[in-house]
Amino acid sequence: MNVLVTGGAGYIGSVTAELLVKSNHNVIVVDNLSEGHKAAVPEQCDLIIADIADEQKLSAVFTANKIDAVMHFAANCYVGESVKDPVKYYRNNVLYSLMLLNKCVRHKVKKFIFSSSCATYGIPGDIPISEDEKQLPVNPYGETKLAFEKALVWYADAYEIKYSILRYFNAAGATEKLGEDHRPETHLIPLILECAAGKRKNLGIFGADYDTPDGTCIRDYIHVSDIARAHILAMESNFSDCYNLGNGNGYSVKEVITAAEAVTGKKIKTVKTGRREGDPPALVGNSKKISGKLGWKPEYASIEKIISSAWNWHRKNPEGYKE
Repeated sequence: MNVLVTGGAGYIGSVTAELLVKSNHNVIVVDNLSEGHKAAVPEQCDLIIADIADEQKLSAVFTANKIDAVMHFAANCYVGESVKDPVKYYRNNVLYSLMLLNKCVRHKVKKFIFSSSCATYGIPGDIPISEDEKQLPVNPYGETKLAFEKALVWYADAYEIKYSILRYFNAAGATEKLGEDHRPETHLIPLILECAAGKRKNLGIFGADYDTPDGTCIRDYIHVSDIARAHILAMESNFSDCYNLGNGNGYSVKEVITAAEAVTGKKIKTVKTGRREGDPPALVGNSKKISGKLGWKPEYASIEKIISSAWNWHRKNPEGYKE
């Protein structure tokens, strides 16, 4: 299949592009490189450096290539930033995404795979979260993801598009070649590993007074390769649906730190700070639906395996991607 991957120079997008190539798909990556890395794009992919809102360049991509499916990863994804700057999130995650979807309609693309988020659920009533949980976001990031989800469902019905919506939380880990390199970095596991590598003096814990066993937030961590496999399975299916992705096991911030100390052999110094706006106390995904329907299950089921893969990549690439 000819697959267009938006945000394919980013963390999850690049790993998915890598796996698509290994699965013998033809991959076209569109990325503006505002947060992604050119070096992360597999050499077998065609890279178009452009914003998804660039009418001229996107039209040329769709005209020159018979696109069979679109995987949409290009989005802003930081909860705290979304609270401080909702305009940025509504512009990119909703407006620009709709422009991309309109292109798909115009060029008769029949499959659209959307990288969404379990942040659309807000503060859930049940843990782990199933797809039947009410979607009541508590921050603009989750709200914008939900807004596009709803639009995609309506578009799919009107224009005969098969869609898959994949909701997950904290992507982590690395493949042999590709890893996590955000600038600045805000995600927990790479920040911990920066401390272990001596690049950071201490780790800030955002809130230690949540209603959880040890007072810190609980999250579901899922290996980036497992996320990539789920996207491809969804693309290769012939029906529309939404799926949660998760390991089914939540880990608190303190538990992740303890696991990282065991993997790296390094003591992580921590500093407690205030809560971040928009952070629910616990988020863990139930992935029984995608397991039963598509046969997906995580290959990296333990937090130690996830952290170990990331640690191996960071030690090989201490400066991240060299560009």
